[in-house]
Amino acid sequence: MKPELRYIELKSGFENTGPAWIGMAEFSKSGRTVYFNGRALKNSKAQGITGNYYDIENGDEYWISGIKKNGTDRHWVGGGKIMIDRNVVDLYLSKVNFDILDKNRFVLTDIKPTDKQKFEELENEKMD
Repeated sequence: MKPELRYIELKSGFENTGPAWIGMAEFSKSGRTVYFNGRALKNSKAQGITGNYYDIENGDEYWISGIKKNGTDRHWVGGGKIMIDRNVVDLYLSKVNFDILDKNRFVLTDIKPTDKQKFEELENEKMD
């Protein structure tokens, strides 16, 4: 699948104020696993408490969604700045039809690549 712009928020331990990012997410062939910022996040099929994906290494829950066209990606009771990959700012601004990035709501960051092979091997390990 082609990488897509996504909103990703850590829910475990934070409710609606966890660290949040906007960046390009990659997907597994099935589309059930999202690779982002060095993590592999698996679709929980709505089994999570507050998230719709979980980290396959540590079980942390994440909320992953598309970008809202009005720019209000955080939950209405949530708060905190959203980290946005500096490489996607122009794409994000075009999707939300804004002229500039609001520095009160966003902070620029560098999203690190994810070693998908590492996670494929982890998920396919044989159980003893």
